[in-house]
Amino acid sequence: MRTKGVSLPKLNLGGLSLRQDDTATSFTQPPRPTTASEDEHLVSKIHAILDAVVDRAEMHAIIGAQRNDWNHLFTNSINAISLTASLMAGISSIPVGEAAPHMLAFKLSSVILFTAATGMMLITSKIQPSQLAEEQRNATRLWEQLGRSIETTLALRAPTQRDVDEAMEKVLALDKAYPLPLLPGMLEKFPEIVEPTRWWPKIQPKQSPQAGGNGWSHELEEEMRGMLRVLKAKDEQQYTTLGKLVLNMNKTLAISGPLLAGLAAISSGLIGLPDLGPMPAFLGVIGGVLATAVHTLEHGGQVGMVFELFRNCAGYYRRLQEEIESNLGETDVQKRENGELFEMKVALQLGRSLSDLKSLASYASPSVEDEDIKEFSGKLF
Repeated sequence: MRTKGVSLPKLNLGGLSLRQDDTATSFTQPPRPTTASEDEHLVSKIHAILDAVVDRAEMHAIIGAQRNDWNHLFTNSINAISLTASLMAGISSIPVGEAAPHMLAFKLSSVILFTAATGMMLITSKIQPSQLAEEQRNATRLWEQLGRSIETTLALRAPTQRDVDEAMEKVLALDKAYPLPLLPGMLEKFPEIVEPTRWWPKIQPKQSPQAGGNGWSHELEEEMRGMLRVLKAKDEQQYTTLGKLVLNMNKTLAISGPLLAGLAAISSGLIGLPDLGPMPAFLGVIGGVLATAVHTLEHGGQVGMVFELFRNCAGYYRRLQEEIESNLGETDVQKRENGELFEMKVALQLGRSLSDLKSLASYASPSVEDEDIKEFSGKLF
C-alpha cells in the first residue's frame, strides 16, 4: 500500500516561517508594541526634559532682567560721570588769580572721572548689555515655547522614543544658541559675517501617515515652493541687510564713545599750560559732552538690542524655510507632516490667512525673477 503524502500548512510563529521540512527559510521582525513599563520609562524621560526646560526658562528670565538693569545702570552712571567731569574741566579753566589751589583739584578730578568713564565705556561697548538682555528675552520665549510643545505632546498621546530624542536635540541646540555664561562663552557682539540666529537642530518632517495623499496636493506644493522663494529673496534678506546696517552703526558708536572720553581725559590734564592756551579746556568740555551724547545714543537707544532683534527675525524666517524644505524634500508623501495642518501652521507663523498663502504660488514659476517679487511672506514683522 502506498502512503499518500501529507501536505503541512505554512506556519508563521512570531515571524519565523516553517515549511514542510521544518527548516527556517525566512525571518522578519514584526513591529513590537511597547509595553506599559516602556511607556512609563518614556514618560519619565520626557518629564525630566520638561523639568529642565522649565528651569532653563526661569534662569534666562532672571538673567535677562539682571542684564537689562545693567544697561540702565551703566548708561545713567557713565553719563553722570562724563557730564560731571566736563563741568569740572570747565571750572578748572576759569582764571581766578595766581593762587588757586582748588583749581588743581578740579582738574585732577576731571581727569580721574574721564578716565573712569573711558574704561566703563570700553566695557559696555564690548559686552553690549542691551544686546545681552535681548538674547535672554528671546531665549526665555523659546524655552517656554519648547515647554508648551512638550506639554502638548503629553496631552495628546503617549510619547515615543523619537519625541524624547527630538526634545533632547532641541534642548542642546538652544543651549548652544543662547549660552548662560557671560565670560567665557558670550556670543560675538560684532561678527564679521551677519548670519541669522540658529536655535534649532536639523528639522525632520513629522510623519502623519494617513490614507490618500496625507493632505498634500500639487497646488499645495506649488504654494509652498512659491512661499519658500519669497522667504529667501525678501524676508530673510531684508532682516540680514538691516542687521548689517545696524551692526556697522553700532561699531562706529562703540569706537567713538571711548575715543572721545579718552581725548577729554588727556585734554583735561593739559588745562592750565600757557603754551596751549584755552584749547585743552575746550577739547575737554566738548569731548566729554560728545562722549555722553554718543554713549546715550548707543546704549540708551539700545542699538545692540536692535541688531540682535534683526538677527533673530532672520533666524525666524530661516527656520520656516527649513521646515518647508524638509517636507518638500521628502518624496514619500505619507512620511510628510499632514499637508493641511502644515499649511495652517505656516499661515499662523506668517500672520496670513489660508487664502493669502495661495497668492504666493505664482512665485514658484521659474519665469519669475527675484527682482519681480515685491511682497513679503511675513505679515507679523
